[in-house]
Amino acid sequence: MATPLTSNFTRLTSADLLKLKRYLIENVGRSMEGEQVQLEDRSEFMKQRLQEVYTQTRVNLPDDIRKQVFADILDELTGYGPIQPLLDDPDISEVMVNGPKKVFVEKSGRLTKSAVTFEDDDHVLRIIDRIILPLGRRVDADTPTVDARLPDGSRVNAVVRPVSIDGPSITIRKFKKDKLSIQQLIDYGSLTPNMAEFIRACVLAHLNIVISGGTGSGKTTLLNVLSSYIPEEERIVTIDDAAELQLQQDHVLRMETKVPNTDGKGAVSIRDLVRNSLRMRPDRIIVGECRGGEALDMLQAMNTGHDGSLTTLHANSPRDALSRLETMVLMSGMDLPLKVVRQQISSAVDLIIQQTRLKDGSRKVTAITEVVGMEGDIVVLTDIFKFEQTSMGENGKIIGELKATGIRPIFTPRLDAAGFKLGAEVFMPPGGFGSSHRR
Repeated sequence: MATPLTSNFTRLTSADLLKLKRYLIENVGRSMEGEQVQLEDRSEFMKQRLQEVYTQTRVNLPDDIRKQVFADILDELTGYGPIQPLLDDPDISEVMVNGPKKVFVEKSGRLTKSAVTFEDDDHVLRIIDRIILPLGRRVDADTPTVDARLPDGSRVNAVVRPVSIDGPSITIRKFKKDKLSIQQLIDYGSLTPNMAEFIRACVLAHLNIVISGGTGSGKTTLLNVLSSYIPEEERIVTIDDAAELQLQQDHVLRMETKVPNTDGKGAVSIRDLVRNSLRMRPDRIIVGECRGGEALDMLQAMNTGHDGSLTTLHANSPRDALSRLETMVLMSGMDLPLKVVRQQISSAVDLIIQQTRLKDGSRKVTAITEVVGMEGDIVVLTDIFKFEQTSMGENGKIIGELKATGIRPIFTPRLDAAGFKLGAEVFMPPGGFGSSHRR
């Protein structure tokens, strides 16, 4: 056991506090070895042990500093160290550790540097191990990157040397416990009531929908909202790398990819799961994100009776989304002519919803675009709703308008057949009907 500390720390330094923390962590951790404590009682039991070990040191810290030291130690022993308070903050949506002294957070759509720090690279590595080892994952020089999911569903990516040149890094996309509703998105200005009504009709009418957007734009959040419209009686199969979808329906089968084992075998990809899902009698297939060759299997499923499928992909506009789909289909290894690929896309996908994180940090649906069909070798798109920026307000706030273009989608008869006779006011642009947004 380490030698007890006896100083009163009348003139505290950061080195003194660090020494005290290490001593307490080492001894509390050692005193817990072999203890049979129920998981729900572990935190309280550890607090008691911490107080006992602290009393034995005969150190007399001021109350405010002692409480902070205790909180830091409990975060280290039961949570994820210095970043635990950031993970507990409901207003923080993402935590990014770029190194021991560079911890950034996303809050209300804006990135800021946090006051939180780690001791050194080894401290960051210990927290990475704390996160991934219980999940049966590892990260080292031979496997320097890892994706994982915390017990609450938050998504974690960790990178270490030699890939991460400046030392180990952690990126955590937090999982929101309370799923956003469509009304909240309307209240936030992400979309309008008419857009919400139109999207609801499209989901219930079994249209195939692709949500397109950049990293952190809110694609998964929107996908969760859309999936909430699916009726209870339908069988839903969800497929994801890390199960982020929060479906409330009862008849849901969730599937998640599997990384290879230490021998490099046993991997299960999204493409494997999409193929397998077709044998499971799904009414709906929801793929959290298309990234590669599974796009071809998804399109074929959409074209062979699995209407109402939903997925997301990374792209900055509806037209870019088509190009991205083309690229992913070609990644499947099938030697298909480009025109055939485009025909597959145009006949499978009915609607592209563009989700964007604007420069001021706000997230909006910036386009709802119909995939009309083919004209020659080109897939024709028509904007049904569009966001138009008009000016820049105070503090860089983007000012604009979400509005209809005045064009009714060609698939309107499908909406009518499903019982959704949307009135002209849903598609009415400001100032009346007129302009065309086909491209």
